[in-house]
Amino acid sequence: MASSGDSSQDSSGDSSLDSACDSSQDSSGDSSQNDGFTTSSSSNLINHRSLKKQKLSVTKTLDRISQLPDSLLAQILSLLPTTKDAFKTCILSKRWRYLWASVDNLNFTRTSYRKTSDFVSFIDYVIAHFVSSKIKRLKLDCSHLSRYKSHMSQWLSFAVEKKVEDFVYWSNSNRNGCTLPESFYTCSSLVTLHLTFYCFDSGAVIKWNSLKSIKLEYLVLSDEDIANLLSGCPALETMEFDSVGGFLRVEINSLNLKRLYLKGFTFPSDGRDPTLEIVAPYLHHLEISGVHLKCRLVDVSSLVTAILTFHTHCIKDGQALLEEDADDEEDNCRDSHQFFGILVRDYLQKLRCASELTIGNWFIEVMCMLQFKGVHIPEVKCKYLTLEELHLEKFNLFGVAGLLRAFRHVETLNIDFATAKFNIARCNFGLRYSAKGESIDLQSWTSSFEFPNLKNVKIVISLTYLKDHLECCFDKLFKLSEFLLKNAKVLEKLVIISKRREWESCWASQYLIRLAEKLLTCPRSSANSVIMVLQE
Repeated sequence: MASSGDSSQDSSGDSSLDSACDSSQDSSGDSSQNDGFTTSSSSNLINHRSLKKQKLSVTKTLDRISQLPDSLLAQILSLLPTTKDAFKTCILSKRWRYLWASVDNLNFTRTSYRKTSDFVSFIDYVIAHFVSSKIKRLKLDCSHLSRYKSHMSQWLSFAVEKKVEDFVYWSNSNRNGCTLPESFYTCSSLVTLHLTFYCFDSGAVIKWNSLKSIKLEYLVLSDEDIANLLSGCPALETMEFDSVGGFLRVEINSLNLKRLYLKGFTFPSDGRDPTLEIVAPYLHHLEISGVHLKCRLVDVSSLVTAILTFHTHCIKDGQALLEEDADDEEDNCRDSHQFFGILVRDYLQKLRCASELTIGNWFIEVMCMLQFKGVHIPEVKCKYLTLEELHLEKFNLFGVAGLLRAFRHVETLNIDFATAKFNIARCNFGLRYSAKGESIDLQSWTSSFEFPNLKNVKIVISLTYLKDHLECCFDKLFKLSEFLLKNAKVLEKLVIISKRREWESCWASQYLIRLAEKLLTCPRSSANSVIMVLQE
């Protein structure tokens, strides 16, 4: 299969692999004549008998394995971490010499190879001796193989011939990636596909009629590429983009595609408005995460669950400003934050019928600013609400209170402080709103609030996070819990869970006891509510 320039290398590689199997089998063949435990000393008789029993036990175990059919042994070998691990079993006996060639799961990773040429030769050898009729799963590490593109193309053609179902390909950069052969774009056996740093052929005609799941990482695609991909995958159910960019519109009209994941995004460099539009009227699950990601939901009318933990910060967040530049920069920031407010209100409007939402800290902060301005927030019919990466600041507690007022139908609320970072870099415009939030009397501002459907609340917090800011965090966590107890009319359970390390147990227990005692004295709107403070 190799080119003529590499034939000598490949031939020597094949012969060395074959001879390795042969020599090991020759040496193992003689071992039956001497059990290795015989001794002429009578004083070692008891020890000899003990060792002989051990050998008999091992022999029986080996006999059980030998009784298994080759097809079952091949399935067992397919479960090993890599193809190299399966290949190593060729030294066991003549029967095992080529059992590895019948596996249906191939995993080629080059981490255990010092020389790239050895890794390439091994893959060539495996393909040349492979006897299984099909490949269920193929994982191919093509990092640093830019000099072996002809080999890579042959490997991919081989995968198509063997009707590969699940294919995972990754490289270390676009420059080292290979172009898929034309036959691969029409591989009808593909069910799942995962490509990383792959050079997408814009002119290829895609016919992946059986493909149900695709994940693309570190790729640059155009709007036409996305449209071509979607039209060529009629059975697609799940699509995932991770650090993929270049396109500005995803339009999904398929009734089968129900799940879309977006993590990070690379904006096009042609001067277009860097806002990604999503049109997916039949989508059920949407997840958007990453930094500096601007998405506009045009049509997601069938959405059931959404996870929105992305961050779209002002351009001046985290940058120190000189006094003379502050006013001009604040004007620019004001425009950015105004756009953020429009974006969030649009999200809430488009997600008003979703039953389960997960929202990140950035989303909460923008809602807080909207409330300061007296902007009306659309009511959402969500029943299960999760707030992730939330920061324990009164600024954000104020935002949580306003958020719950817009989510009056929520029955279950989960709040996660465990992954939050305390130090938050903001522009001057954002800092002013943060200062306003710190001066608010949360209880007087929320005295007229009422949550008629909230039944279950779970708050998770990292004790490492608390330890560094114990007093302020303790006060704000208590006020949040007190606020929920006072305003949730049908609350059944309030659970506070602390994530801790083993060495934190002593001071953490004291903190939790103090918190539990204080919460037990709080007035409650629901007579049936139970408070639980747990440590994990």
